[in-house]
Amino acid sequence: MLNKHYFITIVCCLLCVISFSQERKDSTVVTNEDLKISNLSVTRKPIDPLSPAKAAFYSAVLPGLGQAYNKKYWKIPIVYAALGTGVYFYITNDNELDRFRDAFKRRRAGFNDDEFQNISDDGLIRAQRQFRRNKEISLFVTIGIYALNIIDANIDAHLLQFNVDENLSFKPHFQYNRMEHSSDLGLTFNYTF
Repeated sequence: MLNKHYFITIVCCLLCVISFSQERKDSTVVTNEDLKISNLSVTRKPIDPLSPAKAAFYSAVLPGLGQAYNKKYWKIPIVYAALGTGVYFYITNDNELDRFRDAFKRRRAGFNDDEFQNISDDGLIRAQRQFRRNKEISLFVTIGIYALNIIDANIDAHLLQFNVDENLSFKPHFQYNRMEHSSDLGLTFNYTF
């Protein structure tokens, strides 16, 4: 049993000596293996400076067309739903304003057969002011949504041209330095022209 332990110990020591007796590479000599140059050809999509202007123009002509130009088709129903909501409230407030205005005009003409029998003349005037105000707010909101549609198409076209390829990167790295036989850990910012 004791001989078995001696034998294992001697074999382990010999393996260690053999592994450490390897020929060391001179760290001052640079070989072709150390210098590796890669010939990568980078193909970039050309930047069209007029693309944002086209997208904005298309959205101004027909809302949602700029989003289609940018291939963001999921935004088109949102644009039309928002514009449709604004137009709906504008038309609803306009119809209510017309109803109260017609009733007030009939009362001024001497008729008392309008649909608002239990509302006074002052109440009709206040209702007309409220629905006129709501109608104007609906108009401004609809115009704002139309403008946001144009701005969204323009900004989205700008962002589609943003460079996110490997020539512009920020990533962590672990690198083994052969010259010093040490390792480096850090962050790398790469920008290739």
